[in-house]
Amino acid sequence: MQQRYRCALSIVIAFGMLGFAGCARSHVASVNLPPPSMSTDVGPGDIFEVSVVGEKDIPKEFRVQPDGTIDFPYLDRIVVAGLEPQQIEETIKTGLLDHKILAHPQVTIVVRQYYSKKVNIVGAVQKPGTLPWSDGMKLVEAISLAGGLATLADGDHVRITRQVGGNKTVTSIVSVDDITDGRLADIPLQAGDTIKVEQRVF
Repeated sequence: MQQRYRCALSIVIAFGMLGFAGCARSHVASVNLPPPSMSTDVGPGDIFEVSVVGEKDIPKEFRVQPDGTIDFPYLDRIVVAGLEPQQIEETIKTGLLDHKILAHPQVTIVVRQYYSKKVNIVGAVQKPGTLPWSDGMKLVEAISLAGGLATLADGDHVRITRQVGGNKTVTSIVSVDDITDGRLADIPLQAGDTIKVEQRVF
């Protein structure tokens, strides 16, 4: 009887160890993802702020229209889609000079939100879908904007797929748990990235 009890206890312990091994977290040693390419050209829906020195009556904030233009005082419609902020500055400066509005215009552009650039997040998050990308955006911020991880989310296996030129993509598995625990640096995101949060497998 005692021997049978010891045998049963050994089986229980063995299964317990197997269960523990199955639940153990597996971590990715490194993130094999190329650095994000920073594209700051504007597109439809993007919002930027314009400052013209000495001109307080000029509106500060502009939203790029669906046709890629903005209505700028004295210059009517300006095509800005596809331009970098510095190029928009030069376009406005040139327009103000050509129309003899200002002799020495000083123009500064600051993009407030890139609504034309998106990050996709799918899988086990509270609000899957698309998020507007912003300069400096990172993985944990994107998951937070998507409402956080769902109850069954596997925070150790989050896939990031990134376009690296043409039709080529690279996918890497990241442990968000390691990021939040301070064992791994947060991952900067590139516009167009797709984040997939896997579900836990029991």
